[in-house]
Amino acid sequence: MDESSVFVGIDVSKDRLDVHLRPTGKAFCVSRDAKGLDDLVSRLIELPVALVVLEATGGFETTVAAALAGVGLPLCVVNPRQIRDFARAMGRLAKTDALDAEAIALFAERIRPEARPLLDPERARLAEFVSRRRQVIEMIGMETNRRRRATDKHLAKRLDRHVAFLEKELDEIDRDIGEAIKSSPVWCKTEELLKSVPGIGDVTARTLLAEVPELGTVDRHQIAALVGVAPVNRDSGLMRGHRAIAGGRTSVRNVLYMAALTAIRRNPVFRTFYHRLITRGRPKKVALVAVLRKLLTVLNAIVRDLTPWRQQST
Repeated sequence: MDESSVFVGIDVSKDRLDVHLRPTGKAFCVSRDAKGLDDLVSRLIELPVALVVLEATGGFETTVAAALAGVGLPLCVVNPRQIRDFARAMGRLAKTDALDAEAIALFAERIRPEARPLLDPERARLAEFVSRRRQVIEMIGMETNRRRRATDKHLAKRLDRHVAFLEKELDEIDRDIGEAIKSSPVWCKTEELLKSVPGIGDVTARTLLAEVPELGTVDRHQIAALVGVAPVNRDSGLMRGHRAIAGGRTSVRNVLYMAALTAIRRNPVFRTFYHRLITRGRPKKVALVAVLRKLLTVLNAIVRDLTPWRQQST
């Protein structure tokens, strides 16, 4: 990067894109359709773009990111919370689409997050299936709770029908996920490697395949930080605060949490590790998070080395 490098911030909404360029301060707006995306790409491709940053906005950003990545522009899709915190730190409390685009451009220029490649179409499709599965399970839980509280018989029957429909939908989504994985020999092999670890089932393996494409390509510290199981320091002066995990990919961490519970019961290696920490006086929750982090490290090594659990543990 040199002094002529341009940092681009894009605020994505349903119908339009607000764009801000740093350090020039130029701004413009295009529609979020094919014509608008062509206009955006044609403008940016002529500039010495160092980085383009846009927020994750519930799917609206997907087409925009694909169009920009398709012409080779360096791109990073960030959590909106990061932009909000950055704007507050600068004392910017007002909020409009144009101001948001400016804040995103400033974030790109001063923070310079690492540009990341997009998911390939097949993996993005699998991630959609996995996300939808998670939503359906949440809906089944909510409707089941409502059914327990329902006193009217007709309402109870309607809730029963809806739960039955959602359970059928869940079965269909599971079949779609299975077929998507079977269509890729690489995914089939990776799923087999992951499930060789006692405690890792279909849900955990498929969530990792869909939502952690970095698995096996980074070291144990990086993968722990990506998932959000690396302890974060909270120290100030002579005070040493309580270390706790934070950030990362919550959906992946939740699935691994359940896998860690299973591993403690079914896997002698992790059971011994867990009880050793308990014996040393570690709180049970701290010990469980340690098991989770160790499990993720093992899975990362298995995918990296293409070595199943049994061979690695001997």
